Amino acid sequence: MVMYDRYEGSLLGLAIGDALGASIESKSRGTFEPVSDMIGGGQFDLLPGQWTDDTSQALCLAESLVTKKEFDQTDQLNRLLKWYREGYLSSKDEAFSIGPTTSESLERFERDGTVIGPLKKEGKATNGSLMRLAPVPLAFALKPELAIEYGGKSSISTHNSTVAIDACRYMSSLIVGASMGVRKDILLSEFYCPYGDYWNSHRLCPEIEMIARGSFKKKSSSEIRTTMDVTNTLEAALWAFYNTDNFEDGCLLVVNLGDDADTSGAVYGQLAGAYYGRSGIPSHWQSKLFERELIVSYARQLTGLFK
Repeated sequence: MVMYDRYEGSLLGLAIGDALGASIESKSRGTFEPVSDMIGGGQFDLLPGQWTDDTSQALCLAESLVTKKEFDQTDQLNRLLKWYREGYLSSKDEAFSIGPTTSESLERFERDGTVIGPLKKEGKATNGSLMRLAPVPLAFALKPELAIEYGGKSSISTHNSTVAIDACRYMSSLIVGASMGVRKDILLSEFYCPYGDYWNSHRLCPEIEMIARGSFKKKSSSEIRTTMDVTNTLEAALWAFYNTDNFEDGCLLVVNLGDDADTSGAVYGQLAGAYYGRSGIPSHWQSKLFERELIVSYARQLTGLFK
């Protein structure tokens, strides 16, 4: 499988997971007819194939990386702010479904230019930085150590929490491995890293360390949560990836858990899309996806961007 296929798969997978889950976002499992296709609707009255803030923010990061040819947090925030205020790179010409942590961070940046907010060491962390992550590890995949480092840094501009940062660092390592064709059993082995024994010298926080040890492998669907908590979201995405052997089944499995379904789908999709490639994503989903060619264009420009 060529690298283009995996890169396109990752960004398309993110957007497709987002679009599939958007129709049942905020609905508790068991209260809706299971989703099997892009049907639109939901609380934001979307057309089939339209996606939410997860994909919009990912495209802002991708555009910054391919335009600036560097990791520039100020530029990333300016593009995110343009999305927030003007609906730039949105599927509805307006920003919607934005989380409070992101909106507060963007308003702070708009007000005083603060790129990095105060570090939050205690309490739960939300999933707003994990859901948009893929462009960063993809851009730096040929430099795995930087991919992990910048994956974490991509969180601190809006979600400056140890747990959110480490969720992004760990997921970055998995996306890099998947984009390079690493087998699933190796990807999901304890503390997988494409850069030697990196985790020994750059330890993960306890919440993410448990997931890196494989907590998701031992849980039933009733034990998996799909709230806005970043640890729940990461675990749900890896649980679905581990328990299925193709993109479609895994994506439907995770979004039909309900609640924050668009984000669970987006996080699953960016990893599973990199692993199975664009060729492994159902064509009928790809054909319905809003701005599919724009997403593919960014994915191609990210391929081997930093060598």
